[in-house]
Order: sequence, then structure tokens, then C-alpha cells
Amino acid sequence: MQQTVPAGAVPLVPHAVRVGLQPGAEIAARIDRLPMTRHLWMLVLLISLGGFFEIYDLIFTGYIAPGMAKSGVLATTTHTFFGWNGIAGFIAATFAGLFVGTFCFGWLPDRFGRRSVFTISLLWYSIGSAIMAFQTSPEALLFWRFVTGIGVGVEIITIDSYVTELVPQHMRGRAMAFNQMVMFAAAPVSAILSYWLVPTAVFGIDGWRIVVLAGSAGALLVWFVRRSVPESPRWLASHGKPEAAEQIVSRIETIVATQSRAPLPTPHPVIVQPEHRRASFAELLQPPYRSRFLMLVVFNLCQAIGYYGFANWVPTLLIGQGITITKSLLYSFIIAFALPVGPMLSMLYADRLQRKWLIVGGALVVIVCGLAFAQTRNVAMLIALGVLISFAGQTISVCYHAYQAELFPTAIRCRANGLVYSASRVGAMFSGFFIAALLRDFGVAGAFTGITACMFVVALSIGLFGPRTNGMRLDELNH
Repeated sequence: MQQTVPAGAVPLVPHAVRVGLQPGAEIAARIDRLPMTRHLWMLVLLISLGGFFEIYDLIFTGYIAPGMAKSGVLATTTHTFFGWNGIAGFIAATFAGLFVGTFCFGWLPDRFGRRSVFTISLLWYSIGSAIMAFQTSPEALLFWRFVTGIGVGVEIITIDSYVTELVPQHMRGRAMAFNQMVMFAAAPVSAILSYWLVPTAVFGIDGWRIVVLAGSAGALLVWFVRRSVPESPRWLASHGKPEAAEQIVSRIETIVATQSRAPLPTPHPVIVQPEHRRASFAELLQPPYRSRFLMLVVFNLCQAIGYYGFANWVPTLLIGQGITITKSLLYSFIIAFALPVGPMLSMLYADRLQRKWLIVGGALVVIVCGLAFAQTRNVAMLIALGVLISFAGQTISVCYHAYQAELFPTAIRCRANGLVYSASRVGAMFSGFFIAALLRDFGVAGAFTGITACMFVVALSIGLFGPRTNGMRLDELNH
């Protein structure tokens, strides 16, 4: 059958030459030559709105902690390392759920599609979070926090692959930075709501419960927004549905050509390759994926301890430096503004500088600023250092979300991301106990010494073993 070429599109190669092509190679080439237009940015925005409430949920973990302690539901610290009736237990339950979602269910988007799993996991999170808001015992609170975390875990890895596959290779870094900017806009929202509500009660309801319910209600709105986002054509092509992939790409090409008001560029020549062999889990244990897999497991484990060791404990760390609970929430709100601003600035250089070196640089900044944070009690300096740590942490986040999605083939991208990302959930889960123990025994300086050690491993793992990815097509990186 003759291929229909949409307005502005350019056919790739004659059918005779395309015989034996790896499924999805032609689809990928057509996507990778697309110029940046508002349609592509809108697709990224709509996907990112789903992630907005996931980040809202993760960020408020630290902000509502003082409120939960004040209401008596949870304790700030416990006498034993694994104290499940304290804030550290709440943080652990969050990341235990995230671990199960990423490790055990990361294969779902590869099996059933990015779009379907994106929607289901968002609904899962919304319902679980609403139920959690009404719990009154530590056991029930932690259980529903765990259940909610499962939905959040599946959602996060789905979003990373979804964005990576819908945009051309020359804008992957900027698209992920934009995605992170939208998602982390939830941070100041979560912080200001916590500042207003956590110290008070609304109609007799603890303020921290209102903060939780607000995120749950907002997530339901995205359920309707997501209907405008198509399935990943790369996923469709790799799962024996080339006709559906062709329809989606043709529609995108038509819209992009109209918006750009110029003929679309000629696609990059497609290399004829042997007959496609669907990737399997065993392929992760073969070169080149084995070294990438192990490197990312170590990286994710340590970066999570370093990142969440600060993010989830900002109000508590400020209190440890002599700031009152009310002012600590206000200052945390100011620091939280760096979370969406960091990715926004990253859009300027995300595709210009190698992502691996941006990750290394971000880790070094966290080390330097974290050690300085532990040694000062000046309010202005604490806020400035907190903002710099947040900027650096967001640079790492923007880059590694794009980076690890690039390093695996489409057929197992979500599963591989889920497995390596689950290591970060383990790290984040233990970060609560780790930081709580360091705070109890060594104070704020001890907490930042632990964070520094983890960030040092992050810099070494990516700097020494991470491959370069900027400017390379996904099929170049994964064959």
C-alpha cells in the first residue's frame, strides 16, 4: 500500500529500501525532524499537568510534617531507628509505595501503553490521597500513604518515557526541563498552602488534612485534560500497531507544518537494520545496557538520599537552626520557589550542555552549599543557600529524568526506568530514618555530612561511567 504523506511531510525512503526496517525506525525519524511549535509544547504541558499533582504530593511531605506532629498523629523523632509512629515512618511509607510502583509495576506502560497507564495511575493517586486525609491513627495513615505512593510511582516513570517519545531529539532536554518546571510549580503552591493551613484548623479539621485534600481534588481535573494527548507513536510502532502510529504522526506533522508555515525538514536517513527483535528484560543484563543499568541503580540510590534528605526536611532543618515553626514554613515557601524556576532556567542550556556534566555540576553545588548551610544561622544566608541547593537539585532532576529515559530502548523503556528508579525510592525511603538519626545524634551539620557523601557518589557515578547523550537519536543510543 502506498504511504500517504501529510501536508508538509517528506517521505523517507522507497518501500523497497524500507524492507527489513526495525519497526518504529521510520516513525522515529519523522518525529525527530519536527521543528519546535506550540503544538508539541502543548502536548508536553498536558502530560506535565498530570505530574503537577504527583509533585504536589511529594513536596507536601515535608511541609505538613510539623502539622502532623502538632496534631499528635505522628511524632517528630522516635527512640528507635525504625520508628513507624514518627514523621520518618510517614516518609518511609511514601517511598515504599513509590518503590512498589516503580519496581513491581514499571512494566505496565510498556505492556498497555503510556496513555492508559498515565490515566489510571492518576486516578489511583487521587482516590488514595483522599482516603489518607481522613485517617486518625498512625497505622492507617501510613497504610494509605503507601497505597497512594504506588500510583505516584507508576505515574512518574510513565511521564518520563511519554515526554521522551513524543518530542524530537533536538528538544528532549528542553522538553524535560519544561515538564519539570510545570510539575514543580506545585512546590510553591504546596508550600504556601501549608504556610496558611498547617498551623491552623479549618472548620475543626486539621490544616494539614486540607492540604492533602486539595491535591487530591485537583488531580481529578487532569483526568479530563489528558484526553487531548495521543498515545506514544513510538510505543504503538514497537507493539505491532504501525497504522495507529502512522495516523498519530501524520496528524502531528500536519499541525506542526501549519504552525511553522514552512515545509517540514527532510527526515534523517533511516538505516536499514535486521528484522526487529523485541527487547526483553534479559537484554538489560547485556552490553551496553548492563553497565548503564548498574550505574543508574547506584546513582538513583544516592541522589534520592541527597535530594530528599534536604527537600523533605527543609522546615525541620530550619527549626534546627533556631527558626520557629511558623517562620520555617514561610522561609520554606521562599526556598520552594526555586523548584520551578530551576527547570525554567535549565531550558536555556539543557540541550546545549551535556546532561551528564550538568548532573555532576549540580551534585557539587549541593555539596558546597549544604556544608555552608549547616554552619550558618543568618536568616538571609540560610534562605540563599537553600535556594541554591534547590536550584542544583532541580538541575540534577531535569537532567537525569531525560538522561535515563534515553539510555534504554522503547520496548522496555518504562520497565528499565522503573527498575533503576526504584533504587531512588529505596534511598528516599531510608532517607527519612537516616536524616532523623543524624539530626538526633549530630544535629544539622551531621545531616548535611550524610547528604554530602551521597552527592559525592552521584558525581562520581555519572562523571566516570555515564555516556554522552545530547544530540543523539534514541535509535543511535540503543542499538
